[in-house]
Amino acid sequence: MQVAVLGGKLQGVEACYLAKKAGWDVLLVDKNPEAPAVGMCDSFLPFDLLNKDKLTQVLREVQFIVPALENKLVLDVIYECAQAAGVKVLYDQQAYRLSASKLESDKLFAKLGIPAPKPWPDCQFPVTVKPSEASGSKGVYQVQTLSEFNELLEKINKQGEWVVQEFLAGPSYSIEIAGINNDYRTFQVTELEMDAGYDCKRVLAPAILAAEMVQQLADCALIIAKELQLNGIMDVEVILHEGKLKVLEIDARLPSQTLTAVFKSTGLNVLEVLGAGFGTSKDEKEFTTLAARGAIYEHIKVGSDKIEVCGEHIMGDVGPLHLEPNFFGAEEVVTNYHKDKQEWVATLMVTGENRDQALQRCNAVIKNIMNSCGLKQYQDLTPPLLPNTGKY
Repeated sequence: MQVAVLGGKLQGVEACYLAKKAGWDVLLVDKNPEAPAVGMCDSFLPFDLLNKDKLTQVLREVQFIVPALENKLVLDVIYECAQAAGVKVLYDQQAYRLSASKLESDKLFAKLGIPAPKPWPDCQFPVTVKPSEASGSKGVYQVQTLSEFNELLEKINKQGEWVVQEFLAGPSYSIEIAGINNDYRTFQVTELEMDAGYDCKRVLAPAILAAEMVQQLADCALIIAKELQLNGIMDVEVILHEGKLKVLEIDARLPSQTLTAVFKSTGLNVLEVLGAGFGTSKDEKEFTTLAARGAIYEHIKVGSDKIEVCGEHIMGDVGPLHLEPNFFGAEEVVTNYHKDKQEWVATLMVTGENRDQALQRCNAVIKNIMNSCGLKQYQDLTPPLLPNTGKY
């Protein structure tokens, strides 16, 4: 099967990786010939996705379309062209529009009675301030006092809509859910760790979470997906605070990072499932409790004197990435590494029989890199009050 991955940034890297693991031929389209995913595909076409005539022509040559970006205008053009070409596209317009607004998402959680952080002013400090329509960690502030909050409001007041809610400390988790023609499946729960700027630096699988809470999280994802009549994929991110799961946000688009961790842990390729369909089983949680290995998926930045564990953003502006096996002891990495480079980045993918063994192997990879490159320092920063695995 030939699949068109539309968008070559970090979601495009994820889509290309999983599509290749499914055995598909991958055509990537992006206007930037230096986009990260350019080194991950079989063929590449550099043109603007807003060019409807050219895009429709290209899409007639493929069997499955995976949008890998978050620009609503471009996504709607892709959807229009996919309909004109008569090709299956992994995009739910209605669900994405709602999930792209944190304000609208919070209204949905309140309507459905889903636990979420308390909004300001019905909460105490510290609070989290984040733009309603930004993705992930972009523009997120943690504010400790009222005076600091008022100063920030003056700074951001004319820069769009913002969400202000209580800051909750605790481990973060993610679950993906897919819908196809009113049939739904939840997938493995993963655990997320953030860098000092609240960007996800590490995904761990399986999540260390009580079985009843895994079921609770899957049920929550199903409630939201059914309310939205999801026809595509969505991830639900939660935090465990004082023994209770609370939903932070939803995103009805192909995520980056977590799907590869799920694949490494369970062997289940969610993109392949979405391309082929769910089959005859009607068990909505059949993929959530699959037998799992330990898997660590983390981003590192190597400089002249140190190695840093950083959020995903470091992978986005270094030019084309490529997949490399058997990398300093890691089974696979996505990287811009070259033996002549002093500075490079990589996403490490390491597995073990369980999570502890995977962590030990990941630590060994870090040591191998430090010894080989003559590095003296290791840095793995995390936001104040948030947990860390204590790696290395």
